[in-house]
Amino acid sequence: MSHLRNALADYLTLRRALGYKLDKTERLLGQFVAFAEDRGETHVRTETALAWATLPAGADAIWTSRRLAEVRLFARHLRTLDPRTEVPPADLLPAQVRRATPYLYTPQEVTDLMRATAILRGSHSQATYRTLIGLLATTGMRVGEAIGLDDADFDAVHGILTIRKGKFGKSRELPLHPTAVAALGNYLRRDDRSRQAGTSALLTSSADRRLRYKNVQWTFQKLLHHCGIVPHSATCRPRIHDLRHSFAVSTIVDDYRMGDPGSRLAILSTYLGHADPGDTYWYLSAAPELLGLAGDRLERYLAGDA
Repeated sequence: MSHLRNALADYLTLRRALGYKLDKTERLLGQFVAFAEDRGETHVRTETALAWATLPAGADAIWTSRRLAEVRLFARHLRTLDPRTEVPPADLLPAQVRRATPYLYTPQEVTDLMRATAILRGSHSQATYRTLIGLLATTGMRVGEAIGLDDADFDAVHGILTIRKGKFGKSRELPLHPTAVAALGNYLRRDDRSRQAGTSALLTSSADRRLRYKNVQWTFQKLLHHCGIVPHSATCRPRIHDLRHSFAVSTIVDDYRMGDPGSRLAILSTYLGHADPGDTYWYLSAAPELLGLAGDRLERYLAGDA
């Protein structure tokens, strides 16, 4: 194993000990190390980092900035151990990070996506993705949290799911609606659900393995295409993560309709697994219906009716 690859392994181990998952970081830095090794280099050099970060030609500025930022953090760590390491300047490939405009799914679109699982090969695969989409839409959990669930994390008696592999290693309990409890129970009792020794995943593939994030993304895009669900604009494209955003917005919309929009915001923040309530507020942006309800409430307040 090369010097750079050993250094990368140590770097990832250190940061993961602090609670970071770093799946994307590991993939990107692994690609950078391979690129540097192909050039016969044993230390991080700014010229090499820039050449790698700007691949492929014409890539989006946000993407190239993100790639270089990962190398910059890695280089800062290495510089404390080896002064020969070059740290790419902070003003090299600057780009303002933009969050994607959320795509808010309608209840009908969620239903259509669940029905579209019938196009997938195998009854078990169909049931798994139907259950996955239903869970994401009714709980707002992250995709990684859902595919990380084990059988033991579901308490059918009390109707609770326990997230043990949340962001930054945080755990939380999610009370489920009775319909979600019933649907999950039916999935687990299916005759076509095989259980090989050592398999603990709650949601499994047709090969009785834990779902892989890449495969879930690919399958979801296939379902979107089948349903004819297309981007609203170049900056607002339907993603599986937007099921989480849709859940958050619909929850607060319900609160507005009941007349008390702030009653469950703190609870929602905890339910979603946010460490900072400010993250929850962001999830409530870019929702025309929600903005309209807020505007109506403000007008009533100014008129003395609320």
